Amino acid sequence: MSCFFIDGQLTDGGQFCYNFKAMQNIKITFQGKATSEVPKGTRVQDVLKKTYPGEEGSFLAAKVDGELVDLGFPLENDATVEPVSFASPDGKDVLRHSASHLMAQAVKEIFPETKLAIGPAIEDGFYYDFDRGKAFTPEDLGRIEDRMREIAQRNLPLHREELSKEEARKLFEQAGETYKMELIRELDGEKISCYRQGSFVDLCRGPHVASTGRIKVFKLLSLAGAYWRGDERNPMLQRIYGTAYETEEDLKAHLARLEEIARRDHRRLGKELDLFSIHDEVGGGLVHWHPKGAVIRDAIEEYWKEEHRRRGYEVVYTPHIASEVIYEKSGHLANYTNLMYSSMDIDGRPFRVKPMNCPGHILIYKTRLRSYRDLPIRMTEMGTVYRYERSGVLHGLLRVRGFTIDDAHIFCRPDQVESEVMEVFDFAVSFFRAFGFEDLKLYLATRPEKSVGSEEDWDKATMVLRAALEHRGLAFQVDEGGGAFYGPKIDLKIVDPMGREWQCTTIQFDFNLPERFEITYIDEAGKAVRPYMVHRALLGSLERFFALLIERYAGAFPLWLAPVQAVVLPITDAQFDYARAVLAELRNQGFRAEADLRHEKVGAKIRDAESQKVPYMLVVGKREVEAGTLSVRRHGKGDLGSFPKEELYTRMRREVEAKATE
Repeated sequence: MSCFFIDGQLTDGGQFCYNFKAMQNIKITFQGKATSEVPKGTRVQDVLKKTYPGEEGSFLAAKVDGELVDLGFPLENDATVEPVSFASPDGKDVLRHSASHLMAQAVKEIFPETKLAIGPAIEDGFYYDFDRGKAFTPEDLGRIEDRMREIAQRNLPLHREELSKEEARKLFEQAGETYKMELIRELDGEKISCYRQGSFVDLCRGPHVASTGRIKVFKLLSLAGAYWRGDERNPMLQRIYGTAYETEEDLKAHLARLEEIARRDHRRLGKELDLFSIHDEVGGGLVHWHPKGAVIRDAIEEYWKEEHRRRGYEVVYTPHIASEVIYEKSGHLANYTNLMYSSMDIDGRPFRVKPMNCPGHILIYKTRLRSYRDLPIRMTEMGTVYRYERSGVLHGLLRVRGFTIDDAHIFCRPDQVESEVMEVFDFAVSFFRAFGFEDLKLYLATRPEKSVGSEEDWDKATMVLRAALEHRGLAFQVDEGGGAFYGPKIDLKIVDPMGREWQCTTIQFDFNLPERFEITYIDEAGKAVRPYMVHRALLGSLERFFALLIERYAGAFPLWLAPVQAVVLPITDAQFDYARAVLAELRNQGFRAEADLRHEKVGAKIRDAESQKVPYMLVVGKREVEAGTLSVRRHGKGDLGSFPKEELYTRMRREVEAKATE
């Protein structure tokens, strides 16, 4: 029998022809679907269309044997294929990365002199960095967004092209894209992938959606500056942020969430409520606590000290600078240098400002002989440290260069480790609840690539932490490679009202420093042995925790934390003396109070007190003076009615003592 090709199709019913056709087929296995055979070279989108009829419109990309690919990817071998939709993290990334290319094309069409840098997908959106002589304006964003919609309507296919390195270099050199040329020079291999949509082409690994028409729902959000490759020595670029979704409803929900984040932003509220400031002339990331912010800090620290003393901790203080010898011995100089500030010469010896408190606590431990009966020893310190952060990543109080860690180091026997770890966990949970944080997540962080110590020590330490969590039946996730360089750790993260996770509590196992500093205790047999050491912070950094508090309450702090707990508001000058007397009574009873004695209408005084989020506003007029009462307003709740003074003071005192958070 013979076989013939007719209109490109192999035809004839003979056995040889059948075998030849079979040789051209490949087996495709679908997630949750049966295996099927398709001709070699079939595109992923055609396979999905046949296998998932009616659903193919929801697919943005696919995974072939676990690798994310375009829908136009040709299948050449037997493979497992999994469709990817927007519901998955991969799908979101594909759509948003494609939207960044859509934005870049719009920018180049409107402002052709602009040079392109990079444009990745990020959490909840995307951005692209541009080099343009003139600054973009909010009006420009509107024009760019309109052009993006126009390009989307053109429904331009996105084609992947593989070029030689030389071809790619010439392509972007002719276009004057100097940033792309720099990236090409640094790429490994001889093949470079690009994506083309109409006349626009960009250097990219992909994958992307099939066409620009697939990008329907998007919004450009903001402008920012960004150094090329995050290096202050490089040119400053303009970054445009945006987001993309599948539906208008989801986009509206996201924009509402962004509005709520802006309403709670600790940087804005810190300025409006006069809580803190950061000054360029002093240096980025160095915080100045204003009187009202300092009041809240004092309240946090007083509660912190109370709880630590109650749980058997001893408060210590250590110097802000130390000889470099200490950090050589601890291993920080070798493993932490990029976060440490340059040395200073003191009497011919190099010193450093301290990046952490642990060496100081160890030296205190070493000042006398310790017995097994003394352990556990729990030392704690509100210790201010200094670590280098690039200016581009500094962010209000959340990312700073000088900050205070509520540090503690627990020196214990092997048989005490698990109970100490769980005691710290219980302490952290109760502490956060006192401040109104209920939603917490646990992570077990394992050995990072850059670390010290033997595999055996790491395995043993990780096993101890894992056992502590499992024995309590606690749900946790494993953060592979997220441990400190000297040991594994447990991280407890706060989930804020916006659903974002913030690291606070960390419980770190350390077998490195006890060895390096040769610390010991005398066991029951009279032998000197190494103690186990647990590093621990509850709040993490006081600055970050304060930022989270501001955003948790949107600046409307509970009474026990509020910098001003009550303000007395006389209606006319005739009530000034009564207002002063009430103010004196409040202060004598320990309340943080003020009186607004301006010659303003009481409505304006109430509005100002509301804007400053003062919990109690005590209005006094002629009737209150005659009756010896107070007309009480509560921030966020309005008028509570008239109260005898002592009744109100008792109510406020109980609220403070209960540390009520709502």
